[in-house]
Amino acid sequence: MDKAILKRAIKRNAIEWQRHALERMMERGIYRDEIMEVLLHGEIIEDYPDDKPYPSALILGCIKNQPFHVVVALDSASCYCFIITAYKPDIYHFESNHKTRRQ
Repeated sequence: MDKAILKRAIKRNAIEWQRHALERMMERGIYRDEIMEVLLHGEIIEDYPDDKPYPSALILGCIKNQPFHVVVALDSASCYCFIITAYKPDIYHFESNHKTRRQ
């Protein structure tokens, strides 16, 4: 995923919040401004270039010393992004660095 194109999409507010993402964010007490912070300043830890209909990525960022993961898809042609889901990674699924999946 091209982070520069993603940032451009966010800055032009070319964002679609998927229903699943909004439902999970409400359940988990995650706010839109936190997601935006992760997308703008976070690190791509997994890239899914073959996802359909658009390539996607898992991005890790920290807000108030709390790790967050955001899955985002990006239509590079139209410079539009789609927020798929967001969550706080846990030690059952990720190593302590919050980047590496447990086996």
